[in-house]
Amino acid sequence: MKALRNYLNKVKPEFEPGGKYQKLWSLFDGFESFLFVPNTTSPKSGTQIHDSVDSKRVMSIVVLALIPALLVGMYNVGYQHYIAIGEQTGFISTFLFGFLAVLPKIVVAYVVGLGIEFAVAQVKHHEIQEGFLVSGMLIPMIVPVDTPLWMIAVATAFAVIFAKEIFGGTGMNVFNVALITRAFLFFAYPSKMSGDSVFVRTGDTFGLGAGNVVEGFSGATPLSYAAAGEPLKGIIGQALSAWDGFIGLIPGSIGETSTLAILIGAAILLFTGVASWRIMVSVFAGGAIMGFIVSASGASILSVADQLVFGGFAFAAVFMATDPVTGCRTNTGKYIYGFLIGVLAIIIRVFNTGYPEGAMLAVLLMNVFAPLIDYYVVESNIKRRLKRQNA
Repeated sequence: MKALRNYLNKVKPEFEPGGKYQKLWSLFDGFESFLFVPNTTSPKSGTQIHDSVDSKRVMSIVVLALIPALLVGMYNVGYQHYIAIGEQTGFISTFLFGFLAVLPKIVVAYVVGLGIEFAVAQVKHHEIQEGFLVSGMLIPMIVPVDTPLWMIAVATAFAVIFAKEIFGGTGMNVFNVALITRAFLFFAYPSKMSGDSVFVRTGDTFGLGAGNVVEGFSGATPLSYAAAGEPLKGIIGQALSAWDGFIGLIPGSIGETSTLAILIGAAILLFTGVASWRIMVSVFAGGAIMGFIVSASGASILSVADQLVFGGFAFAAVFMATDPVTGCRTNTGKYIYGFLIGVLAIIIRVFNTGYPEGAMLAVLLMNVFAPLIDYYVVESNIKRRLKRQNA
């Protein structure tokens, strides 16, 4: 690393004002601050926080927390593929198939999103904002594996421009950028994103030796079976239990299938203090309470455990609802915000028969109300203190 540091110091003057590549300063600064902690500090006096952990480090921790769900999702893509074609193979071949299927989506999301970020930074002569480090990983994980790359590119560009940059960039966006990407796909291409069918990559496009190749295989998701009043089933109609949903070898979007892997990511976020445990716990609490109500009333055949481990509920609770930019800031507000997300996700899932999945819409809806919740929490605190002072 010392050699890399010395090399960057050597070429840095070329990117500074008056240098040969001064117009590319934002690009150089972005890579330098990503690789090394900046050596600039705040003033020694005053109420300043001195800490080496900047936004890029926080974003890197979130990406690290996403890795378990991503790896399980890659394996599950291969697993569902071989089930669909009726063949059995080893772990390496199964994982490699999923890896090669998912990798292009990650590359497209990052190339498009970071490309726009770099362009905006150059035009504004600002530092490159680091928020897309997480969004670029989230986007491929919340879409079906057979979503065409051009759709991902178009939706990513739309989300970065209209849900982020138009509001002022990282830290200013009202809506979660990754969820806006999925929402764009949902409304523009509902056959791909409605949640009532799952698309399994079954073509032997990577030369891994699958014999009975079937192109274009698709089937119902577990939640769509439940919406129709049928027991939960897998890609070829096999019965599924809550344990299957917890482990993650079920049909679904790439990163949302394994609740176990998602909880490992949650542990990383909570241990490092990056995400709010108040939001996570309250989302699950709201989902569990509403799940019990709809189950007891006969409105859904799903148990409380089924509601929490199937679909994108757990992924939304851990990685979407806890977004510090679009969520509530006050502690009391976080409880309310998370609880309502959990409740709304189950309500949408159960009572909207045209859309068996509800986590995405629940989070986006509460993104709108997060500032209002914080406002009333703060106003309530002020009134309570004034009342206590005047008592």
